[in-house]
Formats: sequence, structure tokens, C-alpha cells
Amino acid sequence: MPHPRPGATAPAPPAVLLPRRELAAGWTLMVLIAVLAWAVTVGQSRRMPVGSGTMGLAPPLFLALWVVMMAAMMLPSVAPVAITWVRAIGRHSAGPARVLRTTAFVSGYLLAWTAFGLLVYGVLAVTGRLVGGSPGVARWIGAGAFLLAGLQQFGPLKRVCLRHCRNPMFQLARYARYRRWAKDLRVGAHHGLYCVGCCWGLMIVLVPLGVMNLAAMAAVAVVIFLEKLWSRGPWLARAVGIAFLVLAVLAPFQEWLLPGLQDAPMGDMDPMGDMGGESS
Repeated sequence: MPHPRPGATAPAPPAVLLPRRELAAGWTLMVLIAVLAWAVTVGQSRRMPVGSGTMGLAPPLFLALWVVMMAAMMLPSVAPVAITWVRAIGRHSAGPARVLRTTAFVSGYLLAWTAFGLLVYGVLAVTGRLVGGSPGVARWIGAGAFLLAGLQQFGPLKRVCLRHCRNPMFQLARYARYRRWAKDLRVGAHHGLYCVGCCWGLMIVLVPLGVMNLAAMAAVAVVIFLEKLWSRGPWLARAVGIAFLVLAVLAPFQEWLLPGLQDAPMGDMDPMGDMGGESS
């Protein structure tokens, strides 16, 4: 029977980086932010009927609403990664410093989606002009959007980025070697870029379905959550891809599938009172 060497000590149990109470508080905070973002989104959607183009919004106001939408749709699925990073932060920071670093991480994440929002705004501006000049082109724009989204669900970028979002621990270990300057902001932005790579196709379908279409936003948010956190997420991604390809075939013949490419009554639009910008 082997005997322990003199001076040897039993291995220490793994350290808990954050108390369970603080982890619960982190989850609660993420959920509250998402709920608040959904409340703002629902309130705004009532003032802005689903329609084509940029809905009369100037870029700054559109991006502000876009960030709120992304917080509502993405924060529940990114919460596990954010909490894991906060646990790592807890090894070196406490109190206000931890709060600031966590805020920097979330800000970096939303910054990546804000950059994507600029692209979406450009796409909406172009499609709005095309549909305004020739309403019949809407069916082909919708079919193209569904086709692009469907193909993306089967593409290598989706596979790589979804793998990262489902199993981020290796990348988080690499993040730990980042230099201190704006470290958490850069970590959040880098992870956000992976999420954009994973989910941009799901966001593109909001062009034909309507950027302010609450049912479509909720459905996309549920798909994103399940793709990242459900054990059968990759299979769901393929099933959703097949559904998009079917919609691409149906779109030219079923205009009701394209509420986001039809003109909304301008008299009903009141984006944040008098804060609306230029017309689309």
C-alpha cells in the first residue's frame, strides 16, 4: 500500500470564484435587463406598424432601438458566457470594479451588434427604395432573404460560430491572456462577433418579416436561445434552415409572408414622439 510522501498535502478542492448568491444576482440582472428591453421594444412596436424600409428613422435613432432589440433578443442566450466571464473577473476584482468590468463586457458585446445594425439599416434603406419604386420586387427580395438565411444555417461560418457559442470555455481561456487595456470590452466585442457570425441569417429574415414584428422577434429569440443552450441545438439549426428554404420557395407566391416589405400606413407611425428622422 503506497504511503504519502512526507510534507505532501491533499489536493485542495476547486475554488468557487463567486458565491452562489452572486451568481444568482448575475442571472437576475441579465433577465431584468432583457425584460426591460422587451418592454421598451413592445411599447415602440405599437407606435411603429410593420412596414418596409427604415420606418422613417434616422440612423442614430434606429441604432438606439436596434441595441434595445438586441439586448432583448440576445442577452438570455449570452447570459451563461457573461456569468462565466464574471466569475473569472471575480478572481481579480471586487465591488465597483467588478461591476465596471462586467458593464464593459456587455457593452463590447452590444457594440458588435451595433456595427451589424448599421449594415441592417443600409439593407432596409435599399429595400425600402426598391419596394417603393416597384412593389412587385418585394416578393423576390423576400425570397432572397429567406434563401440566404436558409443557406447560412448550413454553412461553415454557422457551424464554427455556433460551436464557439455552445462551448466557449476554450476561447474564454484565450481571453484570459489578453492585455489589460480595455480587456473586458474587447472580450465582449470578440464574443459578440462570434454571435453575429452565428445569428446574422436569423436576423436577416426580419427584413421580410418586419424589424418591428414582435412575433417574429420572439420566435427568432427562442431559436437563438435553443440553438446555443439546448443539447439538440445543432439539429434545430438545420431544421430552421430547411424551414427558411421552404419559405424562400413560397415567398414569391404568398405575399402574407412578407409583412416587412409592404408599406405601412404612415399616419400610424410615431417613432418616439417627435424624435423620428428622415423618411425611408
